[in-house]
Amino acid sequence: MSRLQQTEGLTDIQEEILKTVRAFVESEILPVATELEHKDEYPTKIVEGLKELGLFGLMIPEEYGGLGESLLTYALCVEEIARGWMSVSGIINTHFIVAYMLLQHGTDEQKRKYLPRMATGDVRGAFSMSEPGCGSDVAAIKTKATKNKEGKESEGGGGETYTVNGQKMWLTNGGSANLVAVLVKTDEGQDSVYKNMTTFLVEKEPGFGEVDKGLTVPGKIEKMGYKGVDTTELIFDGYEIAADQILGGVPGKGFYQMMDGVEVGRVNVAARGCGVARRAFELGISYAQQRETFGKKIAEHQAVLFRLADMAVKVEAAHELMVKAARKKDAGSRNDFEAGVAKYLASEYCSQVVEDSFRIHGGYGFSKEYEIERLYREAPMLLIGEGTADIQRMIIGRRLLEDYKL
Repeated sequence: MSRLQQTEGLTDIQEEILKTVRAFVESEILPVATELEHKDEYPTKIVEGLKELGLFGLMIPEEYGGLGESLLTYALCVEEIARGWMSVSGIINTHFIVAYMLLQHGTDEQKRKYLPRMATGDVRGAFSMSEPGCGSDVAAIKTKATKNKEGKESEGGGGETYTVNGQKMWLTNGGSANLVAVLVKTDEGQDSVYKNMTTFLVEKEPGFGEVDKGLTVPGKIEKMGYKGVDTTELIFDGYEIAADQILGGVPGKGFYQMMDGVEVGRVNVAARGCGVARRAFELGISYAQQRETFGKKIAEHQAVLFRLADMAVKVEAAHELMVKAARKKDAGSRNDFEAGVAKYLASEYCSQVVEDSFRIHGGYGFSKEYEIERLYREAPMLLIGEGTADIQRMIIGRRLLEDYKL
């Protein structure tokens, strides 16, 4: 076990969970990750294994059939999984965010309806804010849900309904998920754009094409990295949905619900950065002790030795900040500053550590036969996922001005 990324103060249960996940990564993910990634193949067997381990219900309370663990436990598991293959951690993350939003904001009926099946992985979650033209500018979304005239009932037999039109973008698990939390405009007369947004819980069939009347999931978006996991669009064209599918039952709270979910999602992205960086470091320090130049191992050259030292410092620093952000959220405190700092630093450091490992590998780093080639294409996604680096700096800067206001 490496001395890097050790976490003080864990319980025996947390240690056992991490030991189990670590063993699963070694035996079931690392041996097949590169091959599946090059094929852009969905890791069905790996996902089934994670379901058996109970990881889809890791943070869902025991009363709903989950393990009832903390955000810290979850983040440390994600760190281990991302070390094996970052795409697998993405499959779990979107599911987890939807489960978290249901726990924090859902009605009792919504919790009872979805959480037990989410804990087993039978219901798989995805969430959607972005659109083709707005990216991090969430307030600029155009997808709109219009309340239907009184008297028009849902196919289920009663109640108010809405009709949704618009196009969403960058849904991780967009094809494989069967429950999507979707942020839309509702414009019900509030004086703020942020209070005119609503989160709907959209049920759909897994797959591509027209998955429900008025709801289409086009094929997977082709990406440079982050393969295996399906990233899609979601197109609404006259899609009708019952009002009782509004998260929390009340319109106009969607923006704040989504931001709460993204806050814990940023801890997850930080954890992913930590995992990928550690794997890149492991590959780099291993290769440096095998490759010889000028009559000695390249690890014995000071330039490479210093590079390895810098990489280890970044791996360690990012882990500590991620743990701090997770523990603050677990304590019930606002952690947007800590989550922003952790996500920003971990993603930046991950990119740098991966590049340093790539440089240590020399020409072989450019070959698909070597694992570092895959990591080199995966790391950039973390720079933009759950808010770009500049968005994180904006959040951090605003909080600093609040704390140090003259």
